Amino acid sequence: MQLPIALLNSLDGLPGFDREAFIQRHLEADSMTSLRLNPDKQPALPFSLRKVPWALQGFYVDPRPSFTFDPFFHAGCYYVQEASSMLLEQAFIQHMSLQQPICALDLCAAPGGKTTHLYSLLPKGSVLVANEVIKSRVNLLRDNCIKWGTTAVVVTQNDPYHFQELADLFDWITLDAPCSGSGLFRKDPLAISSWSESHVIHCAQRQQRILAAAWQALKPGGILFYSTCSYSLEENENIISWAKNELEATVLPLQLDNAWGTQESEVGYRCWPHQMRGEGFYFCCLQKSADSSPAYSSIRVDKFLPLPQKENQRLNGWIDLDDQHLFEAGGQLHAWPVSQWDLLTLFKQKLYICYAGLRIGQWMKEKFIPDHALALSNQVASTVSAFALEKEQAIHYLQRKEIAVSNVNRGWNLVTYNGFGLGWANVLEGRINNYYPKEFRILKDKE
Repeated sequence: MQLPIALLNSLDGLPGFDREAFIQRHLEADSMTSLRLNPDKQPALPFSLRKVPWALQGFYVDPRPSFTFDPFFHAGCYYVQEASSMLLEQAFIQHMSLQQPICALDLCAAPGGKTTHLYSLLPKGSVLVANEVIKSRVNLLRDNCIKWGTTAVVVTQNDPYHFQELADLFDWITLDAPCSGSGLFRKDPLAISSWSESHVIHCAQRQQRILAAAWQALKPGGILFYSTCSYSLEENENIISWAKNELEATVLPLQLDNAWGTQESEVGYRCWPHQMRGEGFYFCCLQKSADSSPAYSSIRVDKFLPLPQKENQRLNGWIDLDDQHLFEAGGQLHAWPVSQWDLLTLFKQKLYICYAGLRIGQWMKEKFIPDHALALSNQVASTVSAFALEKEQAIHYLQRKEIAVSNVNRGWNLVTYNGFGLGWANVLEGRINNYYPKEFRILKDKE
């Protein structure tokens, strides 16, 4: 692996950088695999785990298993995520109250690692907006939220500039800014060929624009977590210095264990792969002045009303809808917390919403067709008929193949693996119809 000389020269003198050790680490073949467990779904995983010290649910996996053929993966029991990026958790728990509900935004969210992480950290009753501007990536973000079992998340597809319409609204914003990607060279050596100094400058200019827009949406006294997977000073410390000068942002310190190997920089913190068990990563916590004058005004209710309460009663036996409003979108019924209804109304007015709340299913000629999101949500009523599959059966189900199970009830059944929902099947006379979504199915066969 030949690292760009211009990149190496630009890093000389930065805290924690050792050119020889840095190059040697990139020549080593081992690339660490790590994952984060879903705290709402706690299985006994069939592979060995070693703790990521800065994340409560974070673990290293060695050797890397075949996640594709692990039903727990498809059930949303864990998310495969680079360990360094899990340091988001330290920023959140050190600077946010864990007692009161908040309104949070993940501005550049796809594929969903930080979204699902943040969702698991939020106090009960909170709302999270997960945004991605690229259409192909927003679908992946939505699917990962569904797999994780989110219920109070709004997935949107908007340019960051649009969030200026929601001035002073969010208590917390995660901005994992699009960057030149040098911090992931070890995982993606092909990315080296696309790196250039001009691309770094282009990324830095875009990062300033995104941060300026995000800052408008941040509540006075709110916290913004800025991060990149780039080593370049222009995309990291220089951006924070600009934010201090132009946005009057305050840099907040973090208490990080020296044993972890993170390196405090002039502003913010760096992760060097030759110093810690993680890939290249930069992060910094910024706070907006509490003295700012909020621009956010009252919510204008605009023809976005919940369905009548009798619709809730029709779903008895499928899901507990206490403290939930139902609404219809795209012909599907969704549930959303009553206490946060005004926020959903506001988001509908200002943003392009791709997915919101928990998609439950739809009525067709008085028959209810449950949605895949409900199966993965942990919200399915205990009275719903279900059957369990062994591992090989589960893989066949996830490949959308025919499955054979005896002694099961007719009609709709929740398909489970070790107690965790995988999806739905409709049991008819003489056959079982597999309703695992085509877009989620495993496309290859086991070797």
